[in-house]
Amino acid sequence: MIGARALRGAAGVAGFLAAGELVIRFGLGADLVFPPPSAVLAGAVSLLADGGFLAGAAATLTNWALGLLTAIAVAVPAGVLLGALPPVERAVMPVLEFLRPIPSVAIIPLAILLIPVDELMKVSVIVYAAVWPILINTLYGMHDVDPLAKDSLRSFGFGAAAVLARVSLPSAAPFIATGVRIAAGVALVLAVSAELLAGGAAGIGVYVLQASGGNRTDLIMAATLWAGVFGVLANLALLAGERRLFRWHRVRAGALAS
Repeated sequence: MIGARALRGAAGVAGFLAAGELVIRFGLGADLVFPPPSAVLAGAVSLLADGGFLAGAAATLTNWALGLLTAIAVAVPAGVLLGALPPVERAVMPVLEFLRPIPSVAIIPLAILLIPVDELMKVSVIVYAAVWPILINTLYGMHDVDPLAKDSLRSFGFGAAAVLARVSLPSAAPFIATGVRIAAGVALVLAVSAELLAGGAAGIGVYVLQASGGNRTDLIMAATLWAGVFGVLANLALLAGERRLFRWHRVRAGALAS
């Protein structure tokens, strides 16, 4: 089943690349300078031997990981606290709903002015962007906890902390994992966006800026391709972890749906 799905996906990607190659080489005017997929793929392979790009990719992924881990450390306890204390959640939610729709990219210029340390500034904007999916999904998970399970544990004399640890957190964990997976993609977008706007010593975004200065559209697209590959790999790894750790949740969800 998984093999057939992977084959169909590979066939779709190959078809898309072939169509793009034909359209760019034969369907577009000569005035439009855009590299065909074959040139982009060749450039992506060449970047594996480019020390400057590899150092930049390592810097981007380091900022991404630091920002995502910090967002998890902030958002999960905050979401659990708000979900466990409804009066506090009602008091805080208007502020959160005001801040959440603000585009994360829009705060990068402000962060550049307020945070003089380059790496700290980039990690900070990643944290701001990644906090929201984790926080909201944690809240949803806390709201989805079966009240009967909590009441049953209380009837046996367990306190609030025990109910939280034994019922609420395990029940909310799949929602939290989904929030982390969504936040991972958002964090990578902000990691590259911050480099594009703020520059710096190294990074995928910095490499794209340098390639654009030399009109190397093939290298711009190749570096962008690698950013996408990193995002796909992170999503697949987190998705595999979800399926392995929370198989019981998928079974339960399937039973409820049927």
